[in-house]
Amino acid sequence: MSIDSPDDQIAAVRAFNRFYTRKLGVLDQHLGQSPFSLSEARVLYELAHRDELAAKEIGIELGLDAGYLSRIVQSFDEKGLITRKPLPSDRRQYQLSLTAKGRQAFAKLNLGSQNEVAAMLARLSAGDATRLTQAMATIEAVLEQRRSQPASFMLRSHRVGDMGWVVSRQAAAYAADYGWDISYEALVAEICAQFIRNYDAAREHCWIAEVGGEPVGSIFLVKANDETAKLRLLQVEKSARGLGVGRALVEQCLQGARERGYSRMTLWTQSILVAARGIYKSAGFELVATKPHHSFGHDLVGETWERDL
Repeated sequence: MSIDSPDDQIAAVRAFNRFYTRKLGVLDQHLGQSPFSLSEARVLYELAHRDELAAKEIGIELGLDAGYLSRIVQSFDEKGLITRKPLPSDRRQYQLSLTAKGRQAFAKLNLGSQNEVAAMLARLSAGDATRLTQAMATIEAVLEQRRSQPASFMLRSHRVGDMGWVVSRQAAAYAADYGWDISYEALVAEICAQFIRNYDAAREHCWIAEVGGEPVGSIFLVKANDETAKLRLLQVEKSARGLGVGRALVEQCLQGARERGYSRMTLWTQSILVAARGIYKSAGFELVATKPHHSFGHDLVGETWERDL
């Protein structure tokens, strides 16, 4: 079939849009089996991956009508999914952040969407799945002009005082973002204390990320056994998110493990930590085990991820 004329090309794009929205079940309906519409899900996604966005920024980014966005924000606020605070520069505008309940709602939505797409791909042959995802990548590359943001951070080795910073910032960040209680602070303190007491420079290390001389992130490489290294306590401050700090820390940890003679790396995380899971997956880690547990004041799903080095 030839699609050479502008009219034919317009018709082809519109036909594909109708097909794809119907395939995903999102045409003016709830996304999959979730209680959220496609637009609501997109707003949740932006808030889960970018910190303290102004409502106006979300509207511009997603192309949403101001009135429609306002209704979504009001609904999220009433359900306890977000917090709102006036912008210092313009008190008529609001910064939006997800509450712990909002992050839990997004994690459930994200997992449901992931499972639905996985089921769709499972019905295809390996070759057809590759053709499909390559075609999607082509569409995105043609239509989206990507803008790269240069990193303005550095990674350094740990030094005296860093362990206290790690404990403090980990505890505060997870309490603010996910509502975890003080038992998580105790766990981080135990990990850091054990790291200091048993530190083996030939097999272990900690890296601190800095912006302008201030710490903004951390990661630990510790020994699990002679062959396996363990990645622990990845954390990035809100002020540094979007700079690529998390990915850089993980890549540094992987390289450090190779240099120290390990052949495999493992880590333990939680299903609710969507951004971190995305970094691990893009770095080549694979999910190998899950186990529900009650920790830090919440019902969680622990995940073990691993990869060869």
